[in-house]
Amino acid sequence: MTGLPNALTILRIVLVPVYAILFVLPGDLARITAFLVFATASISDWLDGFAARKLKAGSDFGRMLDPIADKVLIAVALMLLVAEGTFARFDPDTGNSTFSLLRLVPALIILAREILVSGLREFLAKTRVSVPVTAVAKVKTAVQMIAIGTMILTPLATKYFPGIPGKSYLAVAYFLLWGAAALTVYTGVIYFRNGMAYIKPGPSPAGD
Repeated sequence: MTGLPNALTILRIVLVPVYAILFVLPGDLARITAFLVFATASISDWLDGFAARKLKAGSDFGRMLDPIADKVLIAVALMLLVAEGTFARFDPDTGNSTFSLLRLVPALIILAREILVSGLREFLAKTRVSVPVTAVAKVKTAVQMIAIGTMILTPLATKYFPGIPGKSYLAVAYFLLWGAAALTVYTGVIYFRNGMAYIKPGPSPAGD
């Protein structure tokens, strides 16, 4: 019974390199296909959780791999967007793009939180403690996926949606990403607060 949820999780990981290759290929068709692959991977995140609940097919393997798959997908998507210059500021007078730290902040917040939470998860796994995923965390992941998906389509926005100004479209994408970053901080604080309750002060054995 655990086969379907785990298969969907593995599919999400397999789709990450496929998405990355399509993203860097030139042409509108490659970008649209990259978006569809990203959307499929994002939807699989909801589907594997839904299947696990409905089929009562949760497993330790799935609980371990599912958050890893989410983080890999989001991290790769954000890094590719940064490399492409999506977070740069375009100057219409000179035709040049300049690095914008302010635009990069929400992406940095999201990536930093995922790394920190992964570290806490690793520690809690050693103590056999599991902190359940909250409804807000699920909303956070959904908003992240929508924001990133919107940014993936940014180069095509003015071409295929001429009634929508490019700046307005990108502003919506940034707004969604900032919203995702805010939810990321909120859920991260809750996760760490719950996790810290299991951390005992005092000396510990030498580790990494």
